[in-house]
Amino acid sequence: MTNGSFDQQLALWLVLLVVFLVIEIATMGLTTIWFAAGAVVATLLALAHAPFWLQLIAFLLVSMVMLIFTRPVAVKYFNRDRVRTNVESMIGKEAIVVYEVDNLQGLGRVIVGGQEWSARSTQNDIKIPVGAVGIVKAIDGVKLIIEERKEGN
Repeated sequence: MTNGSFDQQLALWLVLLVVFLVIEIATMGLTTIWFAAGAVVATLLALAHAPFWLQLIAFLLVSMVMLIFTRPVAVKYFNRDRVRTNVESMIGKEAIVVYEVDNLQGLGRVIVGGQEWSARSTQNDIKIPVGAVGIVKAIDGVKLIIEERKEGN
């Protein structure tokens, strides 16, 4: 291997490492840190004068292993303090039925936090009458999925 080739390979991995780190710092969303780890390993292999094909395979392998095995854990802890926003914040809230909820007919409207929403029941065979109070269990598109609150709950 010529010295020029070594310099080019080392420069490539260092540039990629910096690019991945800059993107990671800018987004703070665990988007490219996995590839930065792969670039570090490839840079070390370039410094050891390993063949470029080995550097490339190591970059890909380390990046994919990091992505597959550490991302789920990191995302879980990274998103621990995430505040639910907009529609997500509706889950668990009380909904007052203003138009009978009937899944078979595709009808139903509720009011949650002063806003009117289309609604469906969690169970297709159950109608929820006007005036009943339900609990938002999920969201499907623009419809709130509710379950009627039973007395005592």
